[in-house]
Amino acid sequence: MRYPVHDAGMRRGLFILQTGNFMAFDTIDRTAKQLVLTVQDYSLFAHRAVMNLFRPPRYWPEFLIQADIIGVGSMSIVLLSGFFTGGVLALQSASTVSAFGATAITGRFVSLTMIRELGPVLTGVMVSGRNASSMASELGSMVVTEQIDAMRALGVDPMRKLVTPRLFACVTMLFFLTIVADAFGILGGAFVTIFMNHQDGPQYFSMAWESLRYPDIIQGLVKPLFSGFIISSIGCFYGMRTSGGTEGVGRATIQAVVTASVLIIVADFILTRILLGIF
Repeated sequence: MRYPVHDAGMRRGLFILQTGNFMAFDTIDRTAKQLVLTVQDYSLFAHRAVMNLFRPPRYWPEFLIQADIIGVGSMSIVLLSGFFTGGVLALQSASTVSAFGATAITGRFVSLTMIRELGPVLTGVMVSGRNASSMASELGSMVVTEQIDAMRALGVDPMRKLVTPRLFACVTMLFFLTIVADAFGILGGAFVTIFMNHQDGPQYFSMAWESLRYPDIIQGLVKPLFSGFIISSIGCFYGMRTSGGTEGVGRATIQAVVTASVLIIVADFILTRILLGIF
C-alpha cells in the first residue's frame, strides 16, 4: 500500500537519500572502471617491457648501472634483515620445541623457513621499499620535467632505455639477493643457537643441510623471479604515468611501494599453492 507524501521535509529527505545512493553507486562504478583500466594499462606496459628484451637495441650499460644500484645498493639491508630474521626464528623455535625435548631440529626449522618463505618474501619487500620507490620517483621526475618527451623527440624509446634495463636488472639481482638473505638467515640462526641458546653448532648445520630437498630450493628460487618482475614493472609503471608536478611524484612513489609490496605477498601465496601442488 502506497502512502502519499505531503510533507515538504519528508520529500526533501527522500530526495537527499536518492541522491546519496546515486552518488555512492557512481563512485563505485568509477572506481571499478579505473581499476580495470589501470590493470589493462599495466598489462600492456609490462608486455612491452618484456618484449623489448628480445629485440634490439639493448642498452647494456644501463643494465649494469641498474644492477649495481639494485644489487650492491640493497646488499646491506638484505644482509641485516636476513641475519636477524634467522636469529628470531632460532629464538622462537628453540623456546617452542624445548618443551618437547626436540631442540635439535632448530636448524631444520630455520633453514626450511628461510629458504621456502621468509627469504624470498622478506627480500622482495625490502627491495621493494628501496627500489620501487626510487624507480617511481626517478622516472616520475623525468616525466614532470619533460625529459621523457625530449628523449622521444630525439628518437630514443624511453621504454627500451629506461624501463627494460631496470626490469632485467631487478629480476637478475633479486635472485642473487635472495640467496644471500637465505645464507645469512641460516647464519643468524646459528649465531643465536650457539651463543645464546648454548646448543651444538655442528648439529645445527647438519640438520639445516640434511633437511633440505631440491623442491624446497626450487620453491625459494622461483619466487624472487616473480618478485623482481613485480618490483621493477610496478615502480616503472607508476613512474611513467606520473602527473601533477612534484606532488604527483610523491603520490606515484607511495602507490608504487604499496602496490608492489601487496602484490609480492599475493604472488607468494599463489606460487606456494602451485609449487606445493607440483612437488
